Amino acid sequence: MEPLIFFHTTWLKEYGVDMTIVYNTLFVLVILASLSFLATKRLEVYPGKTQNVMEVIIGGFDGLLNEIMGHNGRKFFPLIATLGLFILVSNLIGIVPGFESPTSNINTNAAMALIVFFSTHVVGLKEHGFKYFKQFMGPVWWLTPLMLPIEVISHISRPLSLTFRLFGNIKGEDIVALVVLFLVPWFVPLPVFVLMIFTSLVQTLVFMLLSMMYIAGAMEEGH
Repeated sequence: MEPLIFFHTTWLKEYGVDMTIVYNTLFVLVILASLSFLATKRLEVYPGKTQNVMEVIIGGFDGLLNEIMGHNGRKFFPLIATLGLFILVSNLIGIVPGFESPTSNINTNAAMALIVFFSTHVVGLKEHGFKYFKQFMGPVWWLTPLMLPIEVISHISRPLSLTFRLFGNIKGEDIVALVVLFLVPWFVPLPVFVLMIFTSLVQTLVFMLLSMMYIAGAMEEGH
């Protein structure tokens, strides 16, 4: 097993992959898997602390999804909740000295954005068939030469927007945290850390909200 891990690590380094991000991403996955196991290994009517915390988080995600997408959005809960939990924990661990947020790497964010992008169009095709592509043509046929490039650019810009918005905010947070820790004592930057926690929560919600809006838009009858 160790030679296999060494081989993959060496191969990734040769292709310029930032191994710090890879290790931090694996650490986030271990955290999420551990929390899921602890919360579900013994489900009780009167939940313990771990189960109670996870129920509040999952319940919040479920309520948000139903409010944005309606009852038809329940089938997308695994996708949206997984993205939300991963982004939230990834954002927050970057505040801890010695760790780097996986979401401060543009490749991580691009991978999640592409998943949302392709999921959106797969859902559109599944719901409406090839009629889904009529949205790119405009309301009347003679507007197609004008509307087609506009719609294509609009849809391509979605994963770019998701990627760079999250990357810019979280990368900026990590840089600010590093600078503050070097310039001032440990307890002075606490207000800055509180602001970073707030920003991490906001960026998680923004990514989730945009993802839900894109998928909900693909399901609309207007297509």
